[in-house]
Amino acid sequence: MTDLALTPPRRAFVLRHPSAVIFIGILALFTIGVTVLAEGFGIGVISTSFVKTLGKTLCLCLVALAMDLVWGYCGILSLGHMAFFGIGGYAIGMWLMYARTEIIVQTSLAAAPLPPTPQEISDGIAAQIFGVVGASEFPPIWAFAHSLPLQLAAVVLVPGLLALVFGWLAFRSRVTGVYLSILTQAMTLALSLYLFQNDSGLRGNNGLSGLQNLPGQGDVPQSTISILFFWASALALGLGYLMCAWVVSGKFGSVIRAIRDDEARVRFLGYSVEAYKLFIFTITAVIAGIAGALYYPQAGIINPAEIAPIASIYLAVWVAIGGRGRLYGAVIGAAFVSLLSTWFTGGQAPDINLGVYTVQWVDWWTILLGLSFVGVTLFAPRGIGGLFDLVAARRMPNRHGQDLGPDAGALREKEADR
Repeated sequence: MTDLALTPPRRAFVLRHPSAVIFIGILALFTIGVTVLAEGFGIGVISTSFVKTLGKTLCLCLVALAMDLVWGYCGILSLGHMAFFGIGGYAIGMWLMYARTEIIVQTSLAAAPLPPTPQEISDGIAAQIFGVVGASEFPPIWAFAHSLPLQLAAVVLVPGLLALVFGWLAFRSRVTGVYLSILTQAMTLALSLYLFQNDSGLRGNNGLSGLQNLPGQGDVPQSTISILFFWASALALGLGYLMCAWVVSGKFGSVIRAIRDDEARVRFLGYSVEAYKLFIFTITAVIAGIAGALYYPQAGIINPAEIAPIASIYLAVWVAIGGRGRLYGAVIGAAFVSLLSTWFTGGQAPDINLGVYTVQWVDWWTILLGLSFVGVTLFAPRGIGGLFDLVAARRMPNRHGQDLGPDAGALREKEADR
């Protein structure tokens, strides 16, 4: 009998990743439940503003998945992935502002004695958009803002190319550990400082606003638009989860986990460590860009402060609290912390009067978040996701002394129990 006949059949993806099936099922039920209870297509129990909050939370869960893939599985602590998130938001925001302003300008010029020329319309759009920063012409970066397909391509290509170039320069130089984290943070800081300038072409500190108004859909209520974006966010999160689960499975997933645990040994075994890291860094940047493109039309505005280095630090905290190295942990952490942050910073949490001092959660939330991060790191390194391991009481298969390695008598029971 040949060795091929002795090789056990490869199980289907669904059987190898039951957590992915459970996650998709929960996400589908959640999406249906919100739709039924929302104002757009349901009975109106959930307000439109809260539907937008839930939709934005799903987008944050998607970028948290990207962070967990690059950090929790590959060991690259990137403090710059919210820069890619912001780039995706700016790319789609440029088209939204252009198309909406174009309708306004065309309407205002329709009453003129002579039909407006394309140049007059273009000049009017530029004056409307950039008048706030004292400009009246389109910067070169807006060359394709009139085209939705090209801006959608930019959502994917710009973050991907930036990550590809940055990652190639960093990984080929074998920059690792805290030095790589500092470099990613420096990249984010440089980008945010550049965008704060009025001559950056993206309206400086004013950012892009009015993104919640879809061009040509003025008659469609926000309650309906919010549900449509909520659906799109849920679909993106579901597909992103399946893709990440596929990436971390099989040989490829084993290699990137090995890089996380002992990069030097993996390189000694002959694997191209730089290629694996570059692929993960680039694909997660693309995922972050897509998440940002869905997030900011629901937020309604984007400015450089949204992609400051602190945002990427928050992202790492979400993943750590949820449990890095677990895809569902990243989703749980992002959803839990972001919704809790909305409750505390939105003035919904009641203040605590201690007599001599009143605790106002708007001021204390960041301190509470920092203490939670420290506590999880010290006492619960598996995060919230680790609780599922305790509840499910997962048990590794009892091999009863069977060979665990390629050579007879390889009884590495300790490794099997990890």
